[in-house]
Amino acid sequence: MAAAPAAVGSGASRGRRAAGTVAAWGGWGGRPRPANILLQLRQGQLTGRGLVRAVQFTETFLTERDKQSKWSGIPQLLLKLYATSHLHSDFVECQNILKEISPLLSMEAMAFVTEERKLTQETTYPNTYIFDLFGGVDLLVEILMRPTISIRGQKLKISDEMSKDCLSILYNTCVCTEGVTKRLAEKNDFVIFLFTLMTSKKTFLQTATLIEDILGVKKEMIRLDEVPNLSSLVSNFDQQQLANFCRILAVTISEMDTGNDDKHTLLAKNAQQKKNLSLGPSAAEINQAALLSIPGFVERLCKLATRKVSESTGTASFLQELEEWYTWLDNALVLDALMRVANEESEHSQASIVFPPPGASEENGLPHTSTRTQLPQSMKIMHEIMYKLEVLYVLCVLLMGRQRNQVHRMIAEFKLIPGLNNLFDKLIWRKHSASALVLHGHNQNCDCSPVSKDITLKIQFLRLLQSFSDHHENKYLLLNNQELNELSAISLKANIPEVEAVLNTDRSLVCDGKRGLLTRLLQVMKKEPAESSFRFWQARAVESFLRGTTSYADQMFLLKRGLLEHILYCIVDSECKSRDVLQSYFDLLGELMKFNVDAFKRFNKYINTDAKFQVFLKQINSSLVDSNMLVRCVTLSLDRFENQVDMKVAEVLSECRLLAYISQVPTQMSFLFRLINIIHVQTLTQENVSCLNTSLVILMLARRKERLPLYLRLLQRMEHSKKYPGFLLNNFHNLLRFWQQHYLHKDKDSTCLENSSCISFSYWKETVSILLNPDRQSPSALVSYIEEPYMDIDRDFTEE
Repeated sequence: MAAAPAAVGSGASRGRRAAGTVAAWGGWGGRPRPANILLQLRQGQLTGRGLVRAVQFTETFLTERDKQSKWSGIPQLLLKLYATSHLHSDFVECQNILKEISPLLSMEAMAFVTEERKLTQETTYPNTYIFDLFGGVDLLVEILMRPTISIRGQKLKISDEMSKDCLSILYNTCVCTEGVTKRLAEKNDFVIFLFTLMTSKKTFLQTATLIEDILGVKKEMIRLDEVPNLSSLVSNFDQQQLANFCRILAVTISEMDTGNDDKHTLLAKNAQQKKNLSLGPSAAEINQAALLSIPGFVERLCKLATRKVSESTGTASFLQELEEWYTWLDNALVLDALMRVANEESEHSQASIVFPPPGASEENGLPHTSTRTQLPQSMKIMHEIMYKLEVLYVLCVLLMGRQRNQVHRMIAEFKLIPGLNNLFDKLIWRKHSASALVLHGHNQNCDCSPVSKDITLKIQFLRLLQSFSDHHENKYLLLNNQELNELSAISLKANIPEVEAVLNTDRSLVCDGKRGLLTRLLQVMKKEPAESSFRFWQARAVESFLRGTTSYADQMFLLKRGLLEHILYCIVDSECKSRDVLQSYFDLLGELMKFNVDAFKRFNKYINTDAKFQVFLKQINSSLVDSNMLVRCVTLSLDRFENQVDMKVAEVLSECRLLAYISQVPTQMSFLFRLINIIHVQTLTQENVSCLNTSLVILMLARRKERLPLYLRLLQRMEHSKKYPGFLLNNFHNLLRFWQQHYLHKDKDSTCLENSSCISFSYWKETVSILLNPDRQSPSALVSYIEEPYMDIDRDFTEE
C-alpha cells in the first residue's frame, strides 16, 4: 500500500510543503474557507491529485474547521479509521469507529428513502457527502478487500460484523451521494470480490443489495464466469438467499440493450446482430450458460416459484429479514421492536407487528404491537410475492435465451406449470384484502409497495406463460387431463387428425385439479375490469397458446369458453380506448378466428346489427398498426373458404358481414394503400413490420388469382389521386428490398410467416422477387408502375 500523504498543518517539513499546500488551496491568503477545502477535495477526487483524503489534514485542523462547518466529526473519524485499519491492525478499534460513523450516515439514508428530505435540505454538507469527499468510500473498499492481501503466505481476515458495517455505510453513501455507485461500478475487481462476501449469511443481504445497485449503473455487464467458485457459491445458498440472488441475476442475464423492444428499429437491430455475430456470445448469454451449468439451479428456482405460503419461512424468520433491512438504515428502535415481537412469536405468543396506515401518528416511528391480528400472514404473502417476482423473471429470461429448449425441458420436468396452477387462486390472483399492507413512509404507488409488487407479480406471471406457450408443444401442459381429453374429442368429432403434440404430452406433467392454468386465466380475464392494465398481458398469454400452426381443436377449446364473445364485448360494447389492449385483442381475435368457420358464425351472431358492425370497423380503421393482424387472418380465411365446397362454409360466406366487407376489392385496396403508407424502412419495428407482411399477404393472394397487375395498377391510380405519384410504390419497393435482407437470413421469422399464413415461404420469396423485378416490361413488377421522373428505388438502408 502506498504511503499516506503528509498531513496538512503538522510541524514536520512545514516549510517544504508550504508552497504546495498554498497551490492546492488555490492561493488562500490566510485560513482556507471550508467551501474552498471541499472544492479542492472534490477536484482531487476527480483528478486523483492534490487533496483526496482526511489523512492529509491534522486532527486539530479538522476539529477547528468542524466547529464552523458542522461536519459532524466525520473527517476526524476517518482520520482515526485510517490509523487503525493498517495491515497489522487487529481491527477492534477500527470496528468501533465504524459503529460511530454508521448512524451519522444512516439517518440521512432513512430520510432519503422515505422522502423526508428536510435533514438533507437544511444541512449545507450532508454527512454522506462529507464522508465520501474525505476519502471514506475508497478507504472502506480497501478495508473490505484486505482478505485478498497475503502476508507471508497467509491471507488477512476481517470479521463478518465489520464487513457488515462497511457494506451498510457504503450502501447508505450510494443512496444519498450522486456518483458513488458509478465509481464503485468502475472497480471491476471490487465488484467481483463482493460476490465472495455472499458466502456468509451475516453479510449476504447487505452484499446482495449493494451489488444490485452497482450492477444497475455499470456500463459493461459483469461476467459470472469470472466469479470465483460460482457453482459452489450458488449451490450453498439456502432458498431465501437464492431468491434474493435472483435480483442480481435479473441484471446479469438480461441484455443491456435487448433489441427486442418494439420501439427499436429493425435496421438498428439487424446492425447490432451483425456486430454481435462478429463479437461472439454476449455477456448475458455467457451468464445464462454459466447458471444453467450449475447442478440443480433450475430445479431450485422451480421449487421457489411453486412453494406455497404455508411452506415458506416462518414469520419469525421473515421478521429477521425485515430486521436486516431496518438495520440497513440503522434504526435501532425499530430493530428492537421487530426482534422483540419475533422472539415473542417464536415462544408461541400471539403478538404481531402492525404498521400504521399512512397519516397515522406513530411514536418514534416505531411499528406498534398488538395481539391476534392478521398481519403476520399478510407479511408471509408479501414475502412470497417479492421472492416469486424475481424468480419468475429469471425463468422467463432463460426461456427466451439461446438454451430455450433445454430450459423448457427442465421446467416441464420440475413441474413448474402444475405448481403455478396450484398457487393461482391463493397467491398469484388472490382476492385483495380490504386494505393492502403499506409500510410506513411509503404509499401504494411506489415501486416497493405491496400493491405495486402484487401487480408486477401478475404481469411477470403472464409474461412467463406467454414465453412458455409461444411456438412450443409444451404449451399443452397448461391443461389438465380432462381438458386434454376434450381436445381429443373435438378432433374426433370434426373428423380431423388429433394434434401430434397433444398425443405426445406427458400426462404426469400436466396441471391437476378441476381446471388447468389456461382455463383459470380465461376465467379471470373475463372478469377483469374494462380499464385494467392486465388485459393486455392476459390477451398476449392466451394468444401465445394459439400461435404457430393453426389448430382447430385449440380454437374450439377456447371458443366453447366464450372467449370470442368476451373479446367482441371489449372491442365493441365497452369501446376500449387503450391502443395496447386493442392491439392484443385484435391479434388474439385473428388467431382465434383464422380458418375457423364456427368462429365466423359466432362473430356474425354477436355482431348482429349494422350499428355494431360499424363500431367494430371504426375500431379496426382507427389504427391499422394495431388491427392489421386481424385483417390478415380474415383475408387468409376468406381465400380458403372461397376454395372450399361445403354448405356450412357457403352459409357463412353469404351471411358474415366481415367476410363480405373484406371480399370487396376497394376494401382490400384501401387497406393495402394505408398499410404501405404508414411504414418506411427507417421506421420499421417489430411492432409495425406486420403491416408490411399483411400487405404482402394481400398481394400474394391476388397473385394466386392472377390479379397482381390489377392491384398494382389500382395502387398507381390511388397515388395519382392523392397527388403523390411514385411516393407509395417507391416506398414499397424499398420496403421489399429490406424484407429480403431481413427475412432471408432469419430461419425463425420465415418459419413463423409460413406457419401463420399456411403459405409456403418459397411463395413469399417468389412474390417479392417478382415485385422487385427490374424489367419495366413485366406487368407484375413495381417499376412498371413508377413513372421515370418519379423513380427513387435505390436508397441506401442506413439508420438516420
